[in-house]
Amino acid sequence: MIEEKPLIEKQEETDQPYISPKTKLPELTLKAILLGALLSVILSAANAYFGLFAGLTVSASIPAAVISMAILKLFRNSNILENNMVQTAASAGESLAAGVIFTIPALIIMGYWEEFNYWETTLIAMTGGVLGILFTIPLRNALIVKEKLKFPEGVATAEVLKTGEGGGESVKYLVWGGLIGGLFKLSDSALNLWDGLFEKAALLNQKFYLYFGLNLSPALVAVGYIVGLNIAFLVFLGGAISWYVAIPIYMATVGVPEGASSVESMGISVWSSQIRYLGVGAMVVGGLWALLSLRQSLVTAFKSGIAAFKNSGEKVKKLRTEMDTPMSWVLVGIGVLIVPVFVLYLREIEQVAFTGVMAVIMVIAGFLFSAVAGYMAGLVGSSNNPISGVTIATILATALLLAALMGTDDPGRGAAATILVGAVVCCAAAIAGDNMQDLKAGHVLGATPYKQQIMQVVGVAAGALAIAPVLNNLLLAYGIGTPTAEQPDALAAPQATLMQSVADGIFRGGLPWTMVAIGAAIAAVIIAIDVYLKNRNSDFRMPVLAVAVGLYLPLELDTSIFFGGVIAWAVERYMRKQGSSSSQFSDAKSLASIAGLLLASGLITGEALMGILIAILIVAIGPGQFQIFEEAPLGSIPGLILLIVIIFGIYRTVKSVFDKAEK
Repeated sequence: MIEEKPLIEKQEETDQPYISPKTKLPELTLKAILLGALLSVILSAANAYFGLFAGLTVSASIPAAVISMAILKLFRNSNILENNMVQTAASAGESLAAGVIFTIPALIIMGYWEEFNYWETTLIAMTGGVLGILFTIPLRNALIVKEKLKFPEGVATAEVLKTGEGGGESVKYLVWGGLIGGLFKLSDSALNLWDGLFEKAALLNQKFYLYFGLNLSPALVAVGYIVGLNIAFLVFLGGAISWYVAIPIYMATVGVPEGASSVESMGISVWSSQIRYLGVGAMVVGGLWALLSLRQSLVTAFKSGIAAFKNSGEKVKKLRTEMDTPMSWVLVGIGVLIVPVFVLYLREIEQVAFTGVMAVIMVIAGFLFSAVAGYMAGLVGSSNNPISGVTIATILATALLLAALMGTDDPGRGAAATILVGAVVCCAAAIAGDNMQDLKAGHVLGATPYKQQIMQVVGVAAGALAIAPVLNNLLLAYGIGTPTAEQPDALAAPQATLMQSVADGIFRGGLPWTMVAIGAAIAAVIIAIDVYLKNRNSDFRMPVLAVAVGLYLPLELDTSIFFGGVIAWAVERYMRKQGSSSSQFSDAKSLASIAGLLLASGLITGEALMGILIAILIVAIGPGQFQIFEEAPLGSIPGLILLIVIIFGIYRTVKSVFDKAEK
């Protein structure tokens, strides 16, 4: 979305890797493979829950690296390249989960699937993920070695691994964050000690609507802390446009929705039926703008990739640090993986001609958007990669094409076909960005590329095999999509809901095109402002997809994320006030940034894993069995007070680490 100031201060990159190409260390070891696969499963499960809940995911490369360092320290012969292999596999599972939960739940929401069919879900995730790896292998040399793109998270991960060789003590912040996030979720969702949502609304003169909402989730605050104030503010700006401009105007002109049980539900009704489609228009324009902005760079990357394919038969002696998976293997792998995708599409759609068209669209769009994701990861990082933007553009284009070819006589099948194409493309694009970040980390450290690419496949396979049972437990325990009387706390799955809305809207009609058009116009204005800010060399930028995310997220999520961004700003401001040019100051700032990042990552992971554990217990013994109160006696007040304490605790912890390190 935007080039942001990284949380972790990084050293200047040099052309010399940390480990010499002539030095051979154990990399692809059994313990690295097993630990990487295990962490891939854990992080993919956590990201699946959190993405369905919040509509946002964050990179897990640095937390995975820290966990790896702490565990491998127990072994006598571990080394930095082995740690890098573990985080490579672990981060693949986290990224794959994003590709899955942005798309496949749409099949549930539209009623095409009643559950997440295990083999179909696994096949989509695994083939999409591995294709994303294969599509980006020929781009490594072009984007990392020749163009020297920044890949901020990849370089930051490498720096964490280098500074952590002396020990993995910083893992304690991850553990503390995990415990706090897990206990908070347990108290809220299982024990029902407080309501998880603080909201107030008013309707003045039956016309003017006012609303404020705050989700009492430490994990959402942690997301805002990780992405920083610039992005957090823009996400909130999107929510403010929806709830403080669009909804009041709509109610003032169209009228108050009938049948609402409360003033709060009035706004939710208008938002869910009309206003959230502003996000569709903004997402489509944002995705197309990302492609347009990168057109020249992508041409260069494509040419380099094609050249790599053409030169695949040349026998050139390479350094260990420049040895990719052979292009002949890449081509064979792509060809082989198209077969199961074709079979899956044929089984679901049952029409050979259209299945062939779907497979062709998938391959072309998958390669295109994998390249886009890889390049964008180099510019702005994986967490800010516009995956949902390019995916919804894919969904819209695919739906229009399939509708023209298939007609709209069987809208359910047509919409499902669109989602199935988008799911593979989204998984490929999500993994592509992560793959390039990890290869950048390996390039800085002196890793062997083809071994990292093997570990990416290990991480994808482990995450893919585990994700369907996780999703089914979440579906049975909480529900996904629109809340019901039986499942009032359904996971919103914001991206998947938008994908379903677009696909169904093309084939069934009923898409509120006026709102989509207004959203597109809002995006155009945001893009114009961002171009102006770029020309002024402003530190503050306005990437359109950050605003688009805020448009389609409920306001209570946007608000919590914004508060997290404010904490990050306050921490950065404090450290700048103490600033100096000494190396001790730089080291102190780096240590404080790592501590804050790990604490925030722990809050996210702990809450997500506790959410999954609660879901398993609900499925096993039924809902409400652990509730101390049937209705929280003090409403949301206890949760609000504790959230304020946690916010203050994040600030004090990072500040304390900085002060201690600077002395």
